[in-house]
Amino acid sequence: MAATTFQYWLSFLFFTYFFNLARAQLPGTWEVIVENAGIASMHTAVTRFNTVVLLDRTNIGPTRKMLRKGHCRNDPNDVVLKRDCYAHSVLLDLNTNKIRPLMIQTDTWCSSGQFLPDGTLLQTGGDLDGLRKIRKFEPCDANGACDWVELDDVALVEGRWYSTNQILPDGSVIMVGGRAANTVEYYPPRENGAVSFPFLAEVEDSQMDNLYPYVHLLPNGYLFIFANDKAVSYDHVANKIVRQYPPLDGGPRNYPSAGSSVMLALEGDYSTAVIVVCGGAKFGAFIEKATDTPAHGSCGRIMAMGPDPVWEMEDMPFGRIMGDMVMLPSGEVLIINGAQAGTQGFEMGSNPCLYPLLYRPDQPIGLRFMTLTPGTVPRMYHSTANLLPDGRVLIAGSNPHYFYKLEAEYPTELRIEAFSPEYLSPDRANIRPVIEGIPETVRYGEAFDVLVSATLGFVGIVEVNLGSAPFATHSFSQGQRLVKLAVNPAVPVEDGRYKIICTAPPNSMVAPPGYYMAFAVNQGVPSVARWVHLVS
Repeated sequence: MAATTFQYWLSFLFFTYFFNLARAQLPGTWEVIVENAGIASMHTAVTRFNTVVLLDRTNIGPTRKMLRKGHCRNDPNDVVLKRDCYAHSVLLDLNTNKIRPLMIQTDTWCSSGQFLPDGTLLQTGGDLDGLRKIRKFEPCDANGACDWVELDDVALVEGRWYSTNQILPDGSVIMVGGRAANTVEYYPPRENGAVSFPFLAEVEDSQMDNLYPYVHLLPNGYLFIFANDKAVSYDHVANKIVRQYPPLDGGPRNYPSAGSSVMLALEGDYSTAVIVVCGGAKFGAFIEKATDTPAHGSCGRIMAMGPDPVWEMEDMPFGRIMGDMVMLPSGEVLIINGAQAGTQGFEMGSNPCLYPLLYRPDQPIGLRFMTLTPGTVPRMYHSTANLLPDGRVLIAGSNPHYFYKLEAEYPTELRIEAFSPEYLSPDRANIRPVIEGIPETVRYGEAFDVLVSATLGFVGIVEVNLGSAPFATHSFSQGQRLVKLAVNPAVPVEDGRYKIICTAPPNSMVAPPGYYMAFAVNQGVPSVARWVHLVS
């Protein structure tokens, strides 16, 4: 018995030693910025006021954050709490890391969202009384009292549970799919209401796998829509499919088997769009509730606007289900969160994938993935990842249980973390640019000046890149986009400052109207972003 105990502790010490050694030698750093947010965020979005909206669902029972006195929610149909005085949404102030409760009335379980051109967060659907609901959050500065507004004069034509939202070139929002909703519809509402979209029915299987479809607005105005293992290019104006892509090998990739997806940075003449889809669960894991079935480690990459697009396959160092893919200001992709086995669903994942990956698109195949410093907090089902204006990535949520369960192998997670990629390491501080001046509003196609500085000055091209603020939920960031602007070389002007002449995106197909984080990027190191309003 003594020998067995000794062997156990010896193994534990070896594991701890090598884990800490790996943490010390790999790029990137972690920090906990909020010990107790009060809620586990199922949906997360960053606003132009440098605040973060975190949103769970309403019918989950008690959270760990109370609403303001006198602001309880009364719902006789709620089977858990008829009178609910707990917050299910909060606002995080990134300057102070303080949390303010927000009040949501209807159920937002597995809902969708997107920022409108004026910076208002449009939030749609959910379950039960939220199925056809449309909500808005008009952000304010951190000292304001802005809160959720549930619209009573308009509703979704069809219930949207597990659907995807994407802003369009005209500033309207398309809502794609949802459970038992093989249609699309729009906000503001259109006369034709919900429009049939048979592709979603065609790719549905016995465990669904067509939910939360991956939707990317291509710079030609069409939508790249991926569901299960297939994708199409959709002309939403004419309501027709203009291209069918080859199937992606490796099994289902969308909820409940979801990996994740991004469109890589748009640049040059914006005539190319590259889509990447990574990870996913083995088919059948959801039906069989097979928590130990290994996740996929494969990624597919396709040139969506090429003359003969085919999937280029490559493998991640780890299989991953429920991961998040975050576009960094540099044009690289951070893959973070998730598990190495199981599937999406309550208590259906195992073996947390603690190691983030950096995907470097410009490297040759086989050299694109870099393993980064592992975290220590499992981020499983219902976790999120969002780029922040300072270049860090906010990590929130993880609740693989139907209610809050703080004592479990993978507990309901109330901590909020920030991951700092290697570009924020101290040894790169002297080349990190600072934006000294930039217009608050920019029009399509216009030239404008950006003033920047850096301790060591600049050699070569300094990029100016526009990053959208997406709505992150269920391993996909709805509306995520990075646009690299055409720039001239930085020219010294005065007081250590340099001027960069930039050209705004040519049209709203390249970058829909709205607020963007504008980053100056010097040798792969981004500045703190300044918010820019892109308008017609």
